[in-house]
Amino acid sequence: MSTPVTTPREDATPIYPLPLVTRVFGEPRFHTDGDIAGLTFDAEGRLFSIDESGVLRHWAPDGRLLARHFLSDLETLWCFGPGGKRLASGNDDLLIWDTGTGQLLSRIEQPAGSAWLTALAFSADGAVVASGHDDGKVRFWDATRFTLVGEVQAHPRKAVSAIAFSPNGKFVATAGEDLTVRVWDAATRHPVTELKSHTDRIPALVWSPDSALLVSAGWDTSARVWRPPHPDPLMLLNSHADQVATAAFSPDGRYLACADSDFDIHLWLDAEGATRGPVLRGHNEEVRCLCFSPDGTKLASAGADRVVHVWDVRAGKLIAGPNPRGRHSIAVLPGAPLRLASSGAQNVRVWDVESGDEVAPTNLCPAFSVAASPDGKWLGIGGTDYFSQLWNAADGSLAHSLEATKPPVGFVTFSPDSKTLVHTSPADGLVWLWTCETGQPDMIIVEAADACTLETIAFHPDGKRIACGGADYMRTGERDGAVCVWDATTKEKLYTIDIGVTALAFDPQGKYLAGAGLEDAVYVWDAETQATVFVFGGHQGTISAVCFDPSGSYLLSGGDDGIVRCWDVLSGRLLVARGFDGPVQSLAFSPDGKSLFCGNSNTTCYQVEFKKFLEE
Repeated sequence: MSTPVTTPREDATPIYPLPLVTRVFGEPRFHTDGDIAGLTFDAEGRLFSIDESGVLRHWAPDGRLLARHFLSDLETLWCFGPGGKRLASGNDDLLIWDTGTGQLLSRIEQPAGSAWLTALAFSADGAVVASGHDDGKVRFWDATRFTLVGEVQAHPRKAVSAIAFSPNGKFVATAGEDLTVRVWDAATRHPVTELKSHTDRIPALVWSPDSALLVSAGWDTSARVWRPPHPDPLMLLNSHADQVATAAFSPDGRYLACADSDFDIHLWLDAEGATRGPVLRGHNEEVRCLCFSPDGTKLASAGADRVVHVWDVRAGKLIAGPNPRGRHSIAVLPGAPLRLASSGAQNVRVWDVESGDEVAPTNLCPAFSVAASPDGKWLGIGGTDYFSQLWNAADGSLAHSLEATKPPVGFVTFSPDSKTLVHTSPADGLVWLWTCETGQPDMIIVEAADACTLETIAFHPDGKRIACGGADYMRTGERDGAVCVWDATTKEKLYTIDIGVTALAFDPQGKYLAGAGLEDAVYVWDAETQATVFVFGGHQGTISAVCFDPSGSYLLSGGDDGIVRCWDVLSGRLLVARGFDGPVQSLAFSPDGKSLFCGNSNTTCYQVEFKKFLEE
């Protein structure tokens, strides 16, 4: 018998590693700290999510966190009831929670000798909750009185993998590890039909809103459409990857959404006729839950990448959650007031560092990356479309839109004299150099990273050299990527280092070039001789950022392990490694070196007092 640790809190303030962090910019909209196990909309269009670790969150439609409740970290299954009013969880026992308050309503102990829970589902009216078990039994519980009202041996000696009640309340479908779907009369629990066709595991079942169709998601590449009690499938929806993980119908029945093992979501406009709709791409980990808004126009999806994605199903576009871009980029705009720009939100945001208020130019447009000119005059935005945008940072006016050949624009940076904006075009391997005052192209570098993907660029402090780095995912030439250094005046390639990187930075004196390697190591090269000076290990995951402090004394790195490491540049000694509460995707210093800024994967930015950061 499990005993959940229940500590409900209605505290929407994220947990930050204070006192190290002195200010937080932005809000972690639709981002969580754990894998998401369940989603639902309420009647007002608000979203509820539950982490596998038992954290229940209430979200506004725009992704603002309204409330958070810490339930139990002992449960392995989570299932929302209709309208998001109740939440069921289980492992050994069945627990029922009030979603609005996060309070535990009841813990229903299972009969002695019962197998653990493997599936959960509420009836359409929320009156009954069904629990599937590892021994193939399905038990039905009164969700108000918390009493047992029925039991069937649904799948003898095989675990139950999915349960679904029909919206009209007449039927309940179960799937088991025997690769069989069975339909039962919901009132009498008598068998109605047996559906056999799948050749691999069936992780999800869903009924159409009119209760006429049943769709089963299988790990055999297909979602199968049935019309019970007819025993044969009407249609096999076969456009998915190897495994279909979960499925959902829109309330009006216009759309069927199926998520597969490629992390794609396929929309079907007519399940019975196999009419395809758009494919929604944006997740980078397993999609574990899907739900439609009450009006059927929006689809929410979430899973192992810990971000709720919200899609406009009519347009087939992502409208909330992560932006369709690269990692979170930040830039510090010198001057008074000192400002911080971020690409983490849906549109670029800019804050006054001292007050924390948003200031011009802010809420500009979606961005892949941002950069600030050293003189504080320009803000450069690498767009998700064909354009980089160059903004006058003083008055927030758009100076130029700079067109690339293929979208999206990748990374942007400025020359040390602030006269040139550089942007990458990852789709065609080009690097463009633009004159800021005129908005005219000055130079184009072809195959800037030696036929590798363009992951990063950095200007040498002398303004004459530019480093371009990337990855060779095909491993041509038995390398994982390359760093190429070019003469920015003659377009001559000066040298190539056959190491793949995700980030590059020159030290302020121009003596060293640092790169975030693909093998979880930071490399430091002599910028003149290309000799390897240091190789720093320790990170447990992708390194997204490297950065020197303004004095050139310290080199910092941050990555997916949530650790920011700092080395002494002269000795190569690791000075400190600080843990944050999530992946760190970019780093930047204030001009005086007193503040370190971290761009986080949850779209927030942290300001850290660097002196405190260095303290043992």
